Amino acid sequence: MVKTVGLTYDLKSDYQFKEGDPEDANAEFDALSTVDVIADAIAANGFEVKRIGNAANLLEKIDSLGVDIVFNISEGLSGRNRESQVPVLLEMAGIPFVGADALTLGLTLDKVIAKKIFIAEGIPTPKFFEVSSVEGLGEQAKYNFPLIVKPRFEGSSKGLSESSRVENIDGLKKQVDFITKAYKQPALVEEFISGQEFTVAIVGNENPEVMPVVQIKIDGRLKLNDKFYTFARITSDRLEYICPAKINSELKKKLNDLSLKVYRAVECRDFGRVDFRVDQDGNPYVLEINPLPSLSTEDVFMLLAKNIGITYEQMVGKILNSAMLRNGLG
Repeated sequence: MVKTVGLTYDLKSDYQFKEGDPEDANAEFDALSTVDVIADAIAANGFEVKRIGNAANLLEKIDSLGVDIVFNISEGLSGRNRESQVPVLLEMAGIPFVGADALTLGLTLDKVIAKKIFIAEGIPTPKFFEVSSVEGLGEQAKYNFPLIVKPRFEGSSKGLSESSRVENIDGLKKQVDFITKAYKQPALVEEFISGQEFTVAIVGNENPEVMPVVQIKIDGRLKLNDKFYTFARITSDRLEYICPAKINSELKKKLNDLSLKVYRAVECRDFGRVDFRVDQDGNPYVLEINPLPSLSTEDVFMLLAKNIGITYEQMVGKILNSAMLRNGLG
């Protein structure tokens, strides 16, 4: 009998902008075209697909879903636990789902909590502090500039612009003020790692498969130095993904080993993606892990599929089959 896969997601078009929202408030949500392509990929693997939509829709239909498993790409609506909303509902209803559980999604969206886990596990990550307001900064002279200022619990490069990298106390105050007021959350302030940027995807559970290292190219440059991934660059032609990355075997091994260590440290499931900066001396630093990475055909999973000689549909199938096996449905 054909199994039915539910699909949970948040559409950009569903988001109602409120007064005072930053322009990238709905950046994490998916375009309808992405939901269509994922639904088609699931169907291509021989499953029936039932579109569920966001957490509110799920809550309404939870007693009569009629699915064997849910493929979850929902980001949730608001708050630092938003990515956990759909998984918690599914867990309560006893419905298996693809991807990380609520705990992993909550602690990884909160970059401060995630970094505390990295530190506890001996995983290199840029030095940091958090601050809730400009007043919290004081006139301390202890800051080692340059620094980069980010929202504490956002994804999709929200809040990241050319102004995020700061070189003096005035720039720091201005950016902290912007982040805390526009995103209504504390700012994460990290030492800025000048160098190169990479991302490593992983698929699987018992014996996770580390995908080829992808390098980020900005404005035609692989040696980024002071350049970095920003919200504006995601939707421009200034950003390219290079796969496989043009790196030596030593750095490749370091990135692969660290990715796996991070994936296991936060108990990721089925799939995930780890982002790195590598300094001028070849030392990698983990920026974050995303256990709910984009499956848009413009993102890295499409590129990785081509690189390892499979189709995008087969890549989605690998992720789904990992979850089926984990839930005893394989």
